[in-house]
Amino acid sequence: MSIPYGRKKSMATKAKLTMDELLANEDSKAIVLGDTIEGKVLSVKKHEILIDLGARGVGLVPRREVAFGRTLKEGDDVSASVVDTEMEDGMVLLSLRKAVKEKGWDEISSKLEAGEIIEVQPFDANRGGLLVEYEGIRGFLPVSQLSAEHYPRVGGSDKDEILQRLNALVGKPIRVRILDADRKTNKLILSEKEAIKDGLAERFSKLAVGDVVKGVVTGVVDFGIFVNVDGIEGLVHISEISWERVNNPADYVKVGETVEAKIIAIDKDRLSLSMKQLQEDPWLSEIANFKKGDKVEGTITRITPFGAFVQISPAVEALVHVSELGEGSDVDPEKIFTLNERKEFKVLDIDKEGRKISLSFAEKKAKK
Repeated sequence: MSIPYGRKKSMATKAKLTMDELLANEDSKAIVLGDTIEGKVLSVKKHEILIDLGARGVGLVPRREVAFGRTLKEGDDVSASVVDTEMEDGMVLLSLRKAVKEKGWDEISSKLEAGEIIEVQPFDANRGGLLVEYEGIRGFLPVSQLSAEHYPRVGGSDKDEILQRLNALVGKPIRVRILDADRKTNKLILSEKEAIKDGLAERFSKLAVGDVVKGVVTGVVDFGIFVNVDGIEGLVHISEISWERVNNPADYVKVGETVEAKIIAIDKDRLSLSMKQLQEDPWLSEIANFKKGDKVEGTITRITPFGAFVQISPAVEALVHVSELGEGSDVDPEKIFTLNERKEFKVLDIDKEGRKISLSFAEKKAKK
């Protein structure tokens, strides 16, 4: 059986040492399965890496582990885990993977304890979040832990669009903090939100209700528009998009568009915004055209069990309550009105503060 060069060298070294010197030499300690040992790279080949372990002999890193040592070169110091203390050829079977992972977990534990910010580059994505690797350990960055800038806001439940937006982050550097790490279960959870929270707190302190801000639209959903305001998430509720009735927020903005809005509330981690409050309220100007007792014409826009809503001008919608449709408790608005038909009504009351106009059904009253 041929003995590798590194093994011959180590054996020659042993022959020159006395027994006392061997016992005193740290390198002569028995190799224990599972231990992490140090050595110098003898050679790096396509299918194996040989490591000089000094008096302990020569270590072999097999083909399946070579990828973990792709940056190694001859003469480099390296740490490896013992998989087999002595193979048939006398060499020690080593694993770079285990050593890399152990070192990686030590680094992760240190970063978690210190609360340090680290940088990762996602290598894959699924609908739940981003897959990352840090110091040889695979981890997960959930969607819920992404910043306002990266959170994939989409309308409805379009899972394909969510995945498409997450895939766009693959390969891009993201600054995160370690949220949870468990060496035993190989669990590593990261958070971008935690990495930026200190900066967000400072930005929040500089904002106040009434401020006008600019931001980039990050998502358009059924109930409103999400806006990234310098890293802070803001929401323009559907009721705050325009003074006119809004049926679909997507008719007003697109993702990536820059919008201007007014801060109407500051929550713990989000801004409530209004786009319509930066515009003149047409209701106030149009309501000046009506007074109590006026007869007006309007279009039926909605029919409910408690009455009907009537559009009496472009910006003014009024209510004719069921009690104003006739006598008795069995009056059914759906039997009296049809959507989009025009009828004549009488103005009963105008509440400017509450932005309400009450109507009576003039035709019904006339027949009484």
